[in-house]
Amino acid sequence: MAVELHSPIAAVILAAGKGTRMRSEKHKVLHPIGGRPMLMHLLASLDTLAPQRRVVVVGDRADQLERALEGQDVAVAVQSPQLGTGHAVLQAEGALSGFSGIVLILFGDVPLLTAATMERLVQALEGPEAPAIAVLAFRPDEPGAYGRVIADDQGAILKMVEAKDATDAELAVTLCNSGLMAVRSGHLFDLLKMVGNANAAGEYYLPDIVMLARAAGLRAAVLEGSADEMIGVNSRAELAAAEALFQQRRRGELMAAGVTMVAPETVFLSHDTQLGRDCLVEPNVVFGPGVKAGENVLIRAHSHIEGAEIGDGCEVGPFARLRPGTVLGAGAKVGNFVETKKAVLGPGAKANHLTYLGDAEVGANANIGAGTITCNYDGFFKYRTIIGEGAFIGSNSSLVAPVTIGAGAIVGAGSAITRDVPDDALEVTRADQSRREGWAARFRDRMKARKDRR
Repeated sequence: MAVELHSPIAAVILAAGKGTRMRSEKHKVLHPIGGRPMLMHLLASLDTLAPQRRVVVVGDRADQLERALEGQDVAVAVQSPQLGTGHAVLQAEGALSGFSGIVLILFGDVPLLTAATMERLVQALEGPEAPAIAVLAFRPDEPGAYGRVIADDQGAILKMVEAKDATDAELAVTLCNSGLMAVRSGHLFDLLKMVGNANAAGEYYLPDIVMLARAAGLRAAVLEGSADEMIGVNSRAELAAAEALFQQRRRGELMAAGVTMVAPETVFLSHDTQLGRDCLVEPNVVFGPGVKAGENVLIRAHSHIEGAEIGDGCEVGPFARLRPGTVLGAGAKVGNFVETKKAVLGPGAKANHLTYLGDAEVGANANIGAGTITCNYDGFFKYRTIIGEGAFIGSNSSLVAPVTIGAGAIVGAGSAITRDVPDDALEVTRADQSRREGWAARFRDRMKARKDRR
């Protein structure tokens, strides 16, 4: 649901960096957290504010980002060469031509920033006495090399200083600059064009606009936010840390909504996981993208679920794998070591043990015996298996698709079914059982004598 703000909003997301510490051919901001690329997390949070314009500044591996953003209402600005964060924002000037309002400046590798915090930044600039710039700051456990924000008791910024240039007294300040900010559009690009590059790196730094604004008689304010929201991802270790924070946040949200997790720290969720009230999730369950479960669902330990819709009152696992396209009707059961893919199980249907159901439709209250498989692939094409309501499939059966098992039909254990079975019929395809009295004993004697002669 979009948040109502008085001022028009635009956003500039910086994603031009090389991300060398990730040691990856994939662009840094496309690495996933909770099954969604970091950049898409940020855009999804931003959408809550209904911005009029969104600009992503790209540079290294620009082609990857352009493909990822294809079809979205996002302008792309190219920074080449990359001459610092201030220079990067300046590349968005054309895309923001004619815009009047508040510009949020965000980083593509800071994916956990919430819409609520973005809203606070925007609101800080609303009103006749509002400052021209609002800077988001935080207090990390180890301030170390972070730039410091020196502010008065009202939150007005007096000075921003890099750690290497700070005095001992300034280093004692624990309020650190995140680099994220909101700026009135009427001042942004004028200030950026005043930024110089007289520094060791020869780059144009975005935070310099704060002191330039102060020198021009404009006010800048600081807002303090959670350090967890401002975690930046520049390495695989930081990616793992961000994933852990995301998982902790999502588990908390779901439990607050009425989901029980026996061991929350062992459950892994995707960005879009939906679990209804009174769901119970046992330890070591992994939810891939696209899972939606109704109410009173029991998901037993060590199950892996992705792209599946699970109805009210279903039971899944333990050790079940539900792959994309799986739909379980109310009260259906999928048990231990059962795998489903593009399989629709009607209400009350059961596949409790050691079964593979692929490209299948299983009617209400049908029972699939242990070891049953749908043979859905001939090496070239996939085919469907349809099992009618109330059908009973005996253990260790192979259903060779395309094939239909009628409603109420029974397939005898160990059968290989290659033709349709009518409603209420019994179908058995195993060979007749034969017997040879005493054969086993004679076989053992013969083989033992042969072994003794060696």
